[in-house]
Amino acid sequence: MGWKLRSGKRRDSFDVAMDRDFERGTGPRRFSYEELSRATNNFAKGHKIGEGGFGGVYKGFLRDLNIHVAIKRISQGSQQGVREYASEVKIISQLRHKNLVQLIGWCHQKNDLLLIYEFMENGSLDSYIFKGKSLLTWEVRYNIARGLASSLLYLHEEWEQCVLHRDIKPSNVMLDPNFNVKLGDFGLARLMDHGTESKTASLAGTMGYLAPEAATRGKASKESDVYSFGVVALEIACGRRIIEQNLIANQIHLVDWVWELYPTGNLQEAADPRLYGVFDKQEMERLMIVGLWCTLTDYTMRPTIRQVVLVLNSEVPLPTLPSQLHSSNYFVPRTSSASGNNQSQPSTSSNSSLTTGSSPSSSSATSESSKLLGT
Repeated sequence: MGWKLRSGKRRDSFDVAMDRDFERGTGPRRFSYEELSRATNNFAKGHKIGEGGFGGVYKGFLRDLNIHVAIKRISQGSQQGVREYASEVKIISQLRHKNLVQLIGWCHQKNDLLLIYEFMENGSLDSYIFKGKSLLTWEVRYNIARGLASSLLYLHEEWEQCVLHRDIKPSNVMLDPNFNVKLGDFGLARLMDHGTESKTASLAGTMGYLAPEAATRGKASKESDVYSFGVVALEIACGRRIIEQNLIANQIHLVDWVWELYPTGNLQEAADPRLYGVFDKQEMERLMIVGLWCTLTDYTMRPTIRQVVLVLNSEVPLPTLPSQLHSSNYFVPRTSSASGNNQSQPSTSSNSSLTTGSSPSSSSATSESSKLLGT
């Protein structure tokens, strides 16, 4: 994109150029800074409802539309934030799906970059499964997993181009008043034509949710999105983070722990204990097996998101997973931006060495995955 923050007349040129680029689309509209300032009482602390990787999120009320909105304010001086802002407006403004957060508008004025979304009354998934906001019933959890899979099916296969989200995690899975899924935060998203191979890109995503090939070789692909979905699916079922500290074992890797239970037929031992056994046992097993399938180390053996949807909807049988193909799925590259334990911060460091290796085509991956289903 190459956008750079400037001041004075050169800053005005930036605004005009970006306006021209964004307004080619339809749907979201430009808001003035004054409108958004009034909506949030000048971005008062009391209106702040969250903190993202590149700035704060504020709840506001737009009087002319008579709606509450969530306003994402990109931190000043963040070049990565500028790229995220431009990427998000240009991509999400064109998407229309019931399981995607709706972008209402945007603003770049007074050295601020702001994105205006529909307000999600029930917040994000992580506040329920990790932070104890309230207990989600199994029915709600399973519907959340299905809704998230539906959003990815649209992004990967049903829109005019393939959209790689690249940052699927519970904090980006928003919930409407009826706890329906709305996938958000497209700041790291990338487009590619249908039928093309995976793209080599700068390292981007969140540690724990990054697929091994994405972390080691910078491969952005549908398979890496599917891996992230698999991690979230296991977190929904187990009520645990992908990595948890344990005084005895030091660290517990969720994927490895569930995988150890798979051959024994005791997957339900990993179910969230807060459910006290009140769940559909077949659905619990189905979601866990799908999670393991999606997080296979060999990405050519992972399912397509369409196959995931079919399994979750009980339209095809569960796959039999080849346990010999599994090794530890968790990988943390040794880069400064990827260090630390804050999973809410995306990693976006680039590395010129992350360009080796090649990916099989999507049809090859689909063929291998079909063998697991017997289709």
